[in-house]
Amino acid sequence: MSDVKLIVGLGNPGSQYEETRHNAGFLLLDEIARAYGASFTAEKKFRGETARVTIGNRDVRLLKPDTFMNLSGESVQPMAGFYRIDVEQILVAHDELDIPPGQVKLKRSGGHGGHNGLRDIIKHCGRDFIRVRLGIGHPGNAKQVSSFVLKRAPSSEQKLLQNCIDDVVRELPDIVAGDLEKAMQVLHTKVKPEAPAAKSTADKSDQ
Repeated sequence: MSDVKLIVGLGNPGSQYEETRHNAGFLLLDEIARAYGASFTAEKKFRGETARVTIGNRDVRLLKPDTFMNLSGESVQPMAGFYRIDVEQILVAHDELDIPPGQVKLKRSGGHGGHNGLRDIIKHCGRDFIRVRLGIGHPGNAKQVSSFVLKRAPSSEQKLLQNCIDDVVRELPDIVAGDLEKAMQVLHTKVKPEAPAAKSTADKSDQ
């Protein structure tokens, strides 16, 4: 089982997108950097901001692409290639419409589920990376998805997301070591807070 050598947080750069639902991955990366005493530096050759941390005696690189969501793979691929990191050793954190606020799921491999950031990473790197799916819920109408993910959530939902982020950071040593089952037992079975139920997501193509 491969250990994790690169953690990618998905989001959009710029102050206008800070703390929007679509930037859940950025928020997790910022919390990891704070927890492990690291700071991000702009890396033009990787088209993103990077940092380096030690988690459980393992050297792990962090990446926040500045390509905008739809071109995330154009940042992930060159960094993974430069450091000779296999796709199975990449962990991608992203917002997830299919999961209610206050819940988080780990997943090995899979499709993009309509998420354009994942879609581009799959295009450039393949699909066998690990995902941290941070629940943001669904607006209930596919036509509202684009505006929904680009807005800030109400404070009650932001608190639920922060709780999930804190939970993921606590489980990082096991996740990075490749022991996803152990981390899943904690993250997936935790008593869930009251949160709006995720609605049907038959069409998520605007994400």
